[in-house]
Amino acid sequence: MTVATNMPKASAQAQDGACLATGRESIFIYGINYAPEIAGVGRYSGEIGAHLAAEGHAVCVVTAPPHYPGWRVQAPHRNGWAYKSLAGAEIYRCPLYLSEQMKGIRRLLAPLSFAASSAPVALWTILRRRPSVVLVVEPTLFVAPVALLAARLVGARTVLHVQDLEVEAAFAVGHLGQGGLLARMAGGFDRTMARCFDRIVTISNRMAEKIISKGVDASKVEVVRNWVDLDQVRPDQDASAYRQELGIAESAFIALYSGNLGAKQGVRLIWEAAERLRDRPEILFLVAGDGPMRHELEKAAARLPNLRVVGFQPEARFGEFLSLADVHLLPQEREAADLLLPSKLGGMLASAKPVIVTADPGTELADFLGTSCQLTPPGDSAALAEAIAQAAGQDPDPATRAQRLALAGQLAKTSGIAHFAQAALFLQRADAPSNARPIAA
Repeated sequence: MTVATNMPKASAQAQDGACLATGRESIFIYGINYAPEIAGVGRYSGEIGAHLAAEGHAVCVVTAPPHYPGWRVQAPHRNGWAYKSLAGAEIYRCPLYLSEQMKGIRRLLAPLSFAASSAPVALWTILRRRPSVVLVVEPTLFVAPVALLAARLVGARTVLHVQDLEVEAAFAVGHLGQGGLLARMAGGFDRTMARCFDRIVTISNRMAEKIISKGVDASKVEVVRNWVDLDQVRPDQDASAYRQELGIAESAFIALYSGNLGAKQGVRLIWEAAERLRDRPEILFLVAGDGPMRHELEKAAARLPNLRVVGFQPEARFGEFLSLADVHLLPQEREAADLLLPSKLGGMLASAKPVIVTADPGTELADFLGTSCQLTPPGDSAALAEAIAQAAGQDPDPATRAQRLALAGQLAKTSGIAHFAQAALFLQRADAPSNARPIAA
């Protein structure tokens, strides 16, 4: 599909004039996840805020305490109201409901409670600071009504950054049932909010199509994929120190998963595949991360000698840790396909190591990867186990390695975050002609 890079002429011209005159914008970011979270949406929102601040813009953020993906507040933060500057941005943190069992209605209470606790702070901050751009990050869309109202009162332009089609995903994976009145009400709210924003930036073409199907003008929608820092994650980094620290033999073949351990990620498939390959002791399943499914994984690891579970590794050693893999695992539930694009993909590709992905042909993930990675059907642990066993018995293919590195280059942070900033600030892309013809996403 194609998406337009131009905004309505009045807005674009006013914005261009303001930037030429001052070089500085006042930007308000509103979302439940932010740095120092290192997984998922928080990582990207934090990098966006830091980038905009480094470019000289005045950045203010209203967010929750860092809590994802473990659904518990990370020390030394507390689950309350707080203020602190971070990487050049002013950060207001507001509490939210958290529970050890974040399932069902509890998954709904968390974003609702944040929307309630943060609404007065967001309203007051927008009215006081009068930002030129109000950027809302989904999840969670529950904060949109207050953000849109306050933005309208001060004449700010509004941007929705859709990282996750949370309404569709919540019902697709069964967090809130499978349909009925609640689904219709949630869908109506979702459609109404989406139509109210001046611009929507999302991370995949299929997600953009779903947004447009809600009645959003296609000219408002821009696709900017999540990026990877190619200075941090590089091919062929030495991971021998990690093997020693974790007590993993040099001869072991490591099938690595690093990221959120949640329902949408399909991590159940990992321990099912480990069960099928328990008679192959040279193959080690290494899972690093946190989230609602971690306890289930740890229970499986207690009875499976070929499965190990560790926490998130230090950010400074992220590239080294990814190089520990002999093959990366990227499971995903079929129901969540095209409702999100896994953010961990960029790091896997940049490491150049082989990747096994559970995705159906025709999904955006499969189309994007092409022949660079091996695909197995979602939910099929036998196929996943067979693919891992095959990878353990053959040398990596130089051609597919080159394809993975080429795809990683398309996801480079330097270009991706600059593209996002241009879209969010309503700037015309530097490489676009003056009439701003549509470009391929």
